[in-house]
Amino acid sequence: MYKQYISLLLLVSILITSCKSKEKEEYSKFRGDIFGTTYSIIYEDSKNFQEEINTIFNDFNNSLSTYIPTSIVSKVNQNDSTVVVDMYFIEAFNKAKRIYKETDGFFDPTIGKLINAYGFGSGKEKKDLTQVEVDSLKNLMGFEKIVLVENKVLKPNEIEFNVNAYAKGLGVDVVGRFLESKGIKNYLVEIGGEIRARGNSPRGTLWKVAIDDPNTDGSRSQSRTIELNNQSMATSGNYRKFKVNSNGEKVVHTVNPKTGLAQENNLLSASVLIQGDCADVDAYATAFMAMGLEETKVFLANRPDLKVVLLYANKEGEILEFAN
Repeated sequence: MYKQYISLLLLVSILITSCKSKEKEEYSKFRGDIFGTTYSIIYEDSKNFQEEINTIFNDFNNSLSTYIPTSIVSKVNQNDSTVVVDMYFIEAFNKAKRIYKETDGFFDPTIGKLINAYGFGSGKEKKDLTQVEVDSLKNLMGFEKIVLVENKVLKPNEIEFNVNAYAKGLGVDVVGRFLESKGIKNYLVEIGGEIRARGNSPRGTLWKVAIDDPNTDGSRSQSRTIELNNQSMATSGNYRKFKVNSNGEKVVHTVNPKTGLAQENNLLSASVLIQGDCADVDAYATAFMAMGLEETKVFLANRPDLKVVLLYANKEGEILEFAN
């Protein structure tokens, strides 16, 4: 599922101390592969929930994976009007509808065909798109054209619904809620760099994560460390995943739904935190990368619940930071 995430930026790394003597023995830890990336789960309980979580991942894939032809979202995109969607699809749809409106369309889960055309999705790679081709593909977008009625999706045949931009965050939330249903208060769930943290770490302190510097040479260095106080965090960026077209221009994986263009702006990475769901900040981080620095600042002025670390480049090429 979500193969584009194999090379997606993992801008967040979990800082787990190796000082075992201070860790509580009742914490369980395991990791694996899912959604084309990796996951890591740590929680305060001696019981192993691996089997239950694997079932959750399987059900989630069968609902929302665009890479499984028989999944619910695939059938919806195949215009099967008889499909009754499940709770995963409903949550994904409702979140997308709200954040699409809040961001004035900068977050649009119907942009998949454009992403494929640029070579960052499941479609055949096409590095160079003419303006005519971009405009034509933009006509196949528009989340406002999709409605959910009695658990069935009504949409124009040419519109496709794609949750890849925030699927990891939603998967993190689903696993986190499962752990909470078992009475677990201290845990961290991470999928491909998107994180939901509650309570304390094995050391009895708040969970700590590090944000990577946007090094275009492929190396990794940490920009700053953040404590997560019952928060979720997601990061998006453009400085590692890009292509170069025939004109030598950089084509980035974040497509601006307004213009249909995959052009680089001065915002290199956006890390977003909230005391809420990871799917939300996953979607906001994607939207901010499309907005660029200044428009993101304007948006944040009316959203005190969202905390950010924005890394951007000035005209001299220096990497600077904005945090609220």
